[in-house]
Amino acid sequence: MSNTKESAFSIKNLKLLWGPLSLNNPVIVQILGICSSLAVTAKLKPAFVMAVSVTVVTAFSNLIMSWLRKGLPNRIRIIVQLVVIAALVIIVDQILKAFVYDVSKQLSVFVGLIITNCIIMGRVEAFALANKPWPSFLDGIGNGLGYGLILILLGFVRELFGSGTLWGYQVIPSSLYAAGYMNNSLMLLPPMALLLVGVIIWIHRSKNRDLIEK
Repeated sequence: MSNTKESAFSIKNLKLLWGPLSLNNPVIVQILGICSSLAVTAKLKPAFVMAVSVTVVTAFSNLIMSWLRKGLPNRIRIIVQLVVIAALVIIVDQILKAFVYDVSKQLSVFVGLIITNCIIMGRVEAFALANKPWPSFLDGIGNGLGYGLILILLGFVRELFGSGTLWGYQVIPSSLYAAGYMNNSLMLLPPMALLLVGVIIWIHRSKNRDLIEK
């Protein structure tokens, strides 16, 4: 039993979880999933819900496609991937409508567009179809968390400085507004999100110069 646990949570497998959080982040290193990171991060709550949704879909699509990989004819590979991912997205969408309907309305069509998220398709193609289910599952979780980390960071900064709130609650005191402070409404526009992503990439690569050389 101990040997199984050691192999399941070996250093190699744990790197699949932690790698995408920094050195192999899908957004700021692989430059994937940029569109949704601009569209759903004006507020922290929708950003968090989208992060969880994509993580769930990425993890289970990797897991299912890894299970199917040996008996899957190459000519219908993409079709099967889309069917699996679409089914998972529909399940996630229905759960969101049942439990967080207000956020589901805010996310609107972007939940459905998870189906075409290049991070999910990319991990299935690049990893799940060539690896066993457990590492594929960890890889899906890791890349989902890496994507989610950027979304939550953007949502935090944009809502705080754009609306003066976090998770919908006022955090900047009224006395500061009375003294002349004003929210920066530019933070709520997609171009500002793109600028913030650029700043995050710049900071990340300045601290990891080996990524520039690669």
